[in-house]
Amino acid sequence: MTNPVFARIEQDIQKSDIVLYMKGSPMFPQCGFSAAVVEVLNHFNVEFEGFDVLQDPALRDGIKEYSEWPTIPQLYVKGEFVGGCDIIREMAASGELVGLFEEKGIAPKA
Repeated sequence: MTNPVFARIEQDIQKSDIVLYMKGSPMFPQCGFSAAVVEVLNHFNVEFEGFDVLQDPALRDGIKEYSEWPTIPQLYVKGEFVGGCDIIREMAASGELVGLFEEKGIAPKA
């Protein structure tokens, strides 16, 4: 039997090029780490979808199990888990994140 939370996550990450599982929403992040990742994504002017794990305890636990990553936020690009806040900040600073967006064919919003 398939885990319904895993099925939902797979549907989410296939639907949008960039998906952020976070605390709060992109407009109103509810933790500093989520806010930092939103800030990075906004800096690169890329379109992304945010999912608030605070609204859904099953998703909050399920995403950690799905990715085998213990913390929120979690960023997915083209269905691939990229990392949490520290990794995203390091990748942004080194130029690796913009390289990943280019490699995956993700352009800044017009």
